[in-house]
Amino acid sequence: MPVPVPRQRAIPAVESGQAPAASPSGRFREEAPRTEATPAEKTAEKTAGTTQGPTQPHLTLLLIEDDPGGSAAVPELRDAAGRPFRIRTARNLTEAERLLTDDVHCILLDLALTVPGLPGDDEELAVLRHVLRLAPRHAVLALTDSGDAERGTEAVRVGAQDYLFRDELDARLLSRAIRYAVERKRSDTAERRLAEGRLRAQENRRLERGLLPTPLLEGSSLRFAARYRPGRSRALLGGDFYDTVRTPDGTVHAMIGDVCGHGPDEAALGVELRIAWRALTLAGLCGDQLLGTLQQVLEHERSDDEIFATLCTVDIAPDGRRAGLCLAGHPSPLIARPGRPAKLLPYDNNGPALGLLPGARWPRTQVELGAEWSLMLYTDGLIEGHIGRGRERLGQDGMVEMVRRQLAEGLRGEELLRAAVNEVRDLNGGELTDDVAVVLLDRTP
Repeated sequence: MPVPVPRQRAIPAVESGQAPAASPSGRFREEAPRTEATPAEKTAEKTAGTTQGPTQPHLTLLLIEDDPGGSAAVPELRDAAGRPFRIRTARNLTEAERLLTDDVHCILLDLALTVPGLPGDDEELAVLRHVLRLAPRHAVLALTDSGDAERGTEAVRVGAQDYLFRDELDARLLSRAIRYAVERKRSDTAERRLAEGRLRAQENRRLERGLLPTPLLEGSSLRFAARYRPGRSRALLGGDFYDTVRTPDGTVHAMIGDVCGHGPDEAALGVELRIAWRALTLAGLCGDQLLGTLQQVLEHERSDDEIFATLCTVDIAPDGRRAGLCLAGHPSPLIARPGRPAKLLPYDNNGPALGLLPGARWPRTQVELGAEWSLMLYTDGLIEGHIGRGRERLGQDGMVEMVRRQLAEGLRGEELLRAAVNEVRDLNGGELTDDVAVVLLDRTP
């Protein structure tokens, strides 16, 4: 009786392999790939097509062994449709490398193969290790002497899909082992790729989360809240960016911007602009000088001359009652004060977006805030969503009305931003395609 294949699993019901044709002496027959099927194969394929659905492809086996005496003799093997395996025989590793093409599904390696001068040839399984490096995508079966289960088990530990005893092979065992090895290799490869994909996704999420800003407001009485929703599916970071810092003189600087597009390149550029803005702000730059320097950064870092970015900056005086506003092609912030309807800050002095006009200027507008207020900065993703199934968009006027109603309902801070973004998404009839960023600064006496 043949020795059972170690670590045996259930074989898929679909017989997707073929058996090797044997010579009259029982040896494997070396066979070059055929481009034309024989009449018997065509008949078998027609039969398989009517009984098993679409015809399965031939499995190609590469045998690597150098014993001309017939140590690896096996009976003739055929699949359920009567088709033989395609067999290629290599007498050494040089031939094996030449015959190892993409259409080879499984390698049958005789562990007794000797290769003088092979790196690591002092190791018992040096040849197997070399073959595994040579064919990382192929299933490998190891042939060993009867009773040498320890060597076969070590071969599996090194990376072979299974091992067989050379002198106890029969048609059923070998056919089953080859199909099992091929399916297991496919399954292992799919599992590894899935695990690698999950790991990359986790690393990307950690990276993107680390690139989101942490506001520097120590010593300020202002309250900060933010909401961010990237347009890319399963992403944490898009082309929108924002930041808030307090400089040593007590001024609170807030910024929000939007790089055209919302892919990974735009997200990376947005992070670069945010970091540059923070560094320049802490260095004492503001207004036109700051925006002009940011434009230089954008021009050097963008991948295409047509890439631009809109930006809104606000610098709030230490007493919290006044602010300077600079707009670079960006929507004007919304201000809400007790006893007054929420409205947009003046936007008559809106300058061009960064990256559009060399030598552009961005005037700074002085605005009075008052003793108690809420200031909301946002990107155009909040106002460009559709209303229902029509082509009409929410727009700035619609957003102002929506925020007025939500403020009247008593919503403030994070709760207000969450409600605003969720309602815009609901009005759009589903997820927004553009990135959305919203920043809220509140001052109470």
